[in-house]
Amino acid sequence: MRTVVRTIALLTWVALLPTAAFAQAVIAGAVKDSSGAVLPGVGVEAASPALIEKIRTAFTDGTGQYRIEDLRPGTYTVTFTLQGFSTFKREGIELTGSFTATVNADLKVGSLSETITVTGQTPVVDISSAKREMTLSNDVLRSIPNTRNYNSMVALVPGVLTNINDVSTGIVTTQFPIHGGRANESRMTVDGLNIGNPPGGGQPPTYVADVGNAQEVSFTSSGGLGEQETAGLVMNLVPKTGGNRNSGAVFFSATGEPLESDNFTDAIKAAGLQVPTPINKVYDLNGSFGGPIKRDKVWYFVNARTQGSTRTIANIFYNNNAGDATKWTYSPDLSRPQFTDRTWENGSARVTWQATARNKIGGFWDEQVVCRACKGTTYGITDPARMSPEAGGLSQYKPLRVTQLTWSAPATSRLLLDAGFGTTYYGWGNFERDPNPTHDLIRVSEQCAGAGGCAANGNIPGLVYRSQDYASDYTGAYTWRASASYVTGAHSVKVGYLGTLFTDDRTWFTNSQNLTFRVNNGIPNQLTESISPWVNNARAAWHALYAQEQWTLGRLTLQGALRFDRANSWFPEQQEGPSRFLPTPIHFDETKGVDSYKDITPRIGVAYDVFGNGKTALKFNVGRYLEGVGTSTNYANANPTNRLPITGGGAFSTGNVTRTWTDANGNFKPDCDLLNPLQNDARPSGGDFCGPISNLRFGQNVLTNNFDPALLSGWGVRPSDWSLGFSVQQQLLPRASLEVAYARRTFQGFTVNDNILTQKSDYTPYSIVAPVDSRLPNGGGNTISGLYDVVPTLAGQISNNVTDSRQFGNWHQSFNGVDISLNVRVPGGLTVQGGTSTGQNVADACEVRANLPELSAGIGAGLVGSTVSTTSPYCHVAYGVLTQMRGLTSYTVPKVGVLLSAVFQSKPGALLSANYVVTSAVAAQSLGRPLSGAATSVTVNLVEPGTMYGNRINQLDLRVAKVLKFGGTRTMIGLDMYNALNSAAILSYNQAFNPTVTSGASAWLSPTSVLTGRMIRISAELTF
Repeated sequence: MRTVVRTIALLTWVALLPTAAFAQAVIAGAVKDSSGAVLPGVGVEAASPALIEKIRTAFTDGTGQYRIEDLRPGTYTVTFTLQGFSTFKREGIELTGSFTATVNADLKVGSLSETITVTGQTPVVDISSAKREMTLSNDVLRSIPNTRNYNSMVALVPGVLTNINDVSTGIVTTQFPIHGGRANESRMTVDGLNIGNPPGGGQPPTYVADVGNAQEVSFTSSGGLGEQETAGLVMNLVPKTGGNRNSGAVFFSATGEPLESDNFTDAIKAAGLQVPTPINKVYDLNGSFGGPIKRDKVWYFVNARTQGSTRTIANIFYNNNAGDATKWTYSPDLSRPQFTDRTWENGSARVTWQATARNKIGGFWDEQVVCRACKGTTYGITDPARMSPEAGGLSQYKPLRVTQLTWSAPATSRLLLDAGFGTTYYGWGNFERDPNPTHDLIRVSEQCAGAGGCAANGNIPGLVYRSQDYASDYTGAYTWRASASYVTGAHSVKVGYLGTLFTDDRTWFTNSQNLTFRVNNGIPNQLTESISPWVNNARAAWHALYAQEQWTLGRLTLQGALRFDRANSWFPEQQEGPSRFLPTPIHFDETKGVDSYKDITPRIGVAYDVFGNGKTALKFNVGRYLEGVGTSTNYANANPTNRLPITGGGAFSTGNVTRTWTDANGNFKPDCDLLNPLQNDARPSGGDFCGPISNLRFGQNVLTNNFDPALLSGWGVRPSDWSLGFSVQQQLLPRASLEVAYARRTFQGFTVNDNILTQKSDYTPYSIVAPVDSRLPNGGGNTISGLYDVVPTLAGQISNNVTDSRQFGNWHQSFNGVDISLNVRVPGGLTVQGGTSTGQNVADACEVRANLPELSAGIGAGLVGSTVSTTSPYCHVAYGVLTQMRGLTSYTVPKVGVLLSAVFQSKPGALLSANYVVTSAVAAQSLGRPLSGAATSVTVNLVEPGTMYGNRINQLDLRVAKVLKFGGTRTMIGLDMYNALNSAAILSYNQAFNPTVTSGASAWLSPTSVLTGRMIRISAELTF
């Protein structure tokens, strides 16, 4: 028994040993003698200035193979020594990302004093890993036109979709799923530690990663093993750590309106854009310095940066009526277009300490402030699409702090140890402006649905104005890793542990009257009752244990991993109210949420060196991956404050309900009993008509969203996807390779809300006829069926059971695509990287909708998706075969020292819809009765998703720079030209369809934003 206990203790200790849970580069190969026989016991040294310890060592195993892992990017010299043989040295091996460079050696019998030195080409085909990866070195990062921020980097990866498609002028929170993935699957890591965004499921926040001073940036697109939680793109920034000599850089760039071309063409004007959207100014000043505190012992690297941008927002102007309590309409001041200004200020420091010969410790601190001194309006993730300046905030981050502590140790030539702990903490959201003159004013939203548009109220559909909603939100991500690797030559094993804790405290506010009005051409027709403040606090955590193994058998490499995940969430003590519509407060003690998800996920990879010369590789990978944990989806939706009886808001705004309102006396005051949830009509006594609230239990201490216990715990319940890839990578020339890859992803784990107060038969089907209009597909006039309306007796009665969609039928979602990638790095200074990606997303929830007509859910890929609901019948959607192309090139003209570079992107435009307001009278023609709940209208999309897309977005950026070298300094003075072709591609559209409005800003598909016009940016960099 004692032996068993000791064995278990030993295995537990090994599993918890802190080692590298993040992938770095590898040098591996085989050593033979002149007869071709393998040589075991050969000493192999990998030396590089990139290593503070200078040299890493290994020995060949019984098969003559060796493997040196966890190597930082840099140029290496590999030396092979064995008693009785001449020393063999291979120089100039460049390592990037997690690439495995195969370096073989043939030793000849001779004296140890004899050294054979070979300078050969760095391998470009990774024949030992099934992982697909793209790496941008520091030289490339500094040579191409970009804003030195992560959002401008991810846009270079084929297969990626981003939620931001304009010319990059600075950092913004960017989602970048790949190959049809979920919006929250992407990851950005610094030195292998995730910079997490809890509300976004672990994707990156608005963090100014020090891209310009990175040693390199790598992007892993598929084939990740046990270290990887999701199948999304992982962007890893490998920072500079200093070195044994002092060095530094100062970078400056700037532009403004005088350096921007006008792409406000007649065609754009005719389409309805009222004013251009120029960049008013952009600037970026960055200084970085590094070097030794003590040579070979302690290195430092510090960085300070300030940057900002100001630009006009299209078609929205300052409101002449802002702050006037007597005015209820939006009166645009056409001389003052709305603008956004963004500032980023940060300082960071990194220290690397070689504490002993085998122990290295690193520390990092980065302090950032976003919009400390902004004045314009910057849209946050929770803001409406169109907002008057007085109704918006600054979208601040205060503070934004990232800290890291790492430890690594090659305990022996075969055992590698490493540990890391990192934090990301920030305040986010649109904090209240100080002062806020709108605090006591009621917020108003213009529907703009009637004939003739909304000319009496600014003529901007969907505009929100008059009062600011705001928030006070603070969130933190705390991440740690620990693992152990045992490496021989042909064989390596790694076991590890990963963990993350998310904290997320949110408080949402609206105006002091807790009301929002909706108007149509300035005439009220609906109001929203809110509970303000609205508290939403959550915690989530996940833990993972994994084991992975790799065998190299001749030309075949086999990789496998098995990972166990456990994820859970809980909610601290919370209280809602008291407030106007919740006079008696509701209190919740600490509550469990997801408790807990448990998963075992396998991952397999195969790589085969086809001809044995390291120039052609066949690769295959397949694995099950999980949706990212965060304070969102089921982890947060189970929060009792999100389960109170409301209709809108909750997680990202105040909890609220809506009700129809007829302002019969025209005084913009709801003269009816708002505390009465039922329909009440005070018109006979000179008051107003108010319909029933949209959820009759609003304000009651009951939970209307009850979770199926089987959805919040158990094995295999957590949403996931299977990712499969097959690729062929071929060396074309020395330092040039081409890869063709097929990718398939299938998704599982969809959640639905089943209103248990209704039955399938309680939803009456009806149809509408689309207006005849040449702008619509096939000229319109088609019948759109499959719409539902609940019977009037059950209007507003909601008690949802949140459960797995499989309770109601099959739900399918998949992606299939092909990527072609080219990578060329010629020693003379030419670099070409990029490729194409073609694929299609298909989603089908028709079987679920047939059994659950009240289904309301997103369907399809995260950033190219649509909605299926009672008024959106599109339950089967094929989004079309879409192609994108992304690439970069850089070349330094020898002798004259002129740098020429370019970045090109070509990607599909926005998914289009035609959101048509159908009045109750029109719906009644098929329904046989008015819409329930006294609803005056519903909105129906007339265009089947996936059939119409906006302008294709083509963007070419160029750089011309002069490079000057004096002594130990290098100066680069350049001109960057963004959107060199001056494209005016429309980025976003008014998708509200009104058949009677065919021109102007209220017309269907009038542009709301276009690609920023040609912009010249002056830049200068001094390195020493």
